[in-house]
Amino acid sequence: MEMEEKEFYSNGKVSITNSRFLVGSTTYAMNGVTSVKRGERPPSKAVPAIIVLTGLIMIFAASTLMFKGIGVLLIVLGIMWIKSLKTEYVVFLNSASGESQALTSTDKNYIDKVINSLNEAIIYRG
Repeated sequence: MEMEEKEFYSNGKVSITNSRFLVGSTTYAMNGVTSVKRGERPPSKAVPAIIVLTGLIMIFAASTLMFKGIGVLLIVLGIMWIKSLKTEYVVFLNSASGESQALTSTDKNYIDKVINSLNEAIIYRG
């Protein structure tokens, strides 16, 4: 007796049923998925930090007002860049063939909803 396909989540490019996990044009068979987990990738702040540091050096080392102004501008731009950086959250699927990265987003709640739905599908599958 074949089990009817039950949908656990559907939102744009992501769909989760008891038998499939679709992300865009990629399909993962749920019968091969043993577990799911969330990962985090914090953004690198090295380049904007260097820009802020360069701006500070320009403010204190420059002899002309124009270069001091450029230093202030670099500090402002660097700080704005740092504030705009967001952590990227990842859905990892584990199967007999290893771990694969299935979905990424800067929206933690979205990733958590997908992971919860995947866990429901795994439990439903039995």
